[in-house]
Amino acid sequence: MQSRISVIIPVFNEQDAIEKVIGDIPNNLVTEIIVVDNGSTDQTAHLATQMGAKVIREDRRGYGWACLAGIAVVNTPNIVVFLDGDYSDHPNEMPQLVAPILEDRADLVIGSRVLGNREPGALLPQARFGNWLATRLIHWFYGVSHTDLGPFRAISYSALQKIKMQDKTFGWTVEMQVKAAKLEMQAEEIPVSYRRRIGVSKITGTVSGTIKAGWKILFTIFKYTMIGIK
Repeated sequence: MQSRISVIIPVFNEQDAIEKVIGDIPNNLVTEIIVVDNGSTDQTAHLATQMGAKVIREDRRGYGWACLAGIAVVNTPNIVVFLDGDYSDHPNEMPQLVAPILEDRADLVIGSRVLGNREPGALLPQARFGNWLATRLIHWFYGVSHTDLGPFRAISYSALQKIKMQDKTFGWTVEMQVKAAKLEMQAEEIPVSYRRRIGVSKITGTVSGTIKAGWKILFTIFKYTMIGIK
């Protein structure tokens, strides 16, 4: 497959990390880098622009809103990569992430932090438990095995269009995995490295964020056992 790879990076106040994230993306691999500014009040957007990324603004706060805004402006890719803007992921591992799609072995590839090398303290206990519970439920309900809901992931553009993503907030990653399972798409996990993020997490770094994310993830898993993909 001739690769046209679009990278979407949702960000909110990541001025201390965004240059490192963009700088570590293999520039001979990707076609475009889209940074979606989800209402930042710092210099994130300015720094991303200086680094050569296409920056768009989505003021409706939520991870899903930002990802949907990025998808809306991609330029005819055949693969879309989602990457966090806090430098917890290792963008230089992107070739391994997209390889199963390029080799026509998978429609969706999840970068598993559970299977990969993790810096001590990078994956907080609440995140580890949430991942374990969510992936166990996905296995029970949908018959597919995952170890992680990691945000560093790649999906073929044709599969992304079929999935018809809708979630606007914390259920984004699990919606993608559940819908891929329901559509009997080929999903694969690869080990990825993970380090402590720069700055404080807006989700697992707070009690309220953890509760909201956990509730939305569980709701999304149960929701799609009841309804089809519209």
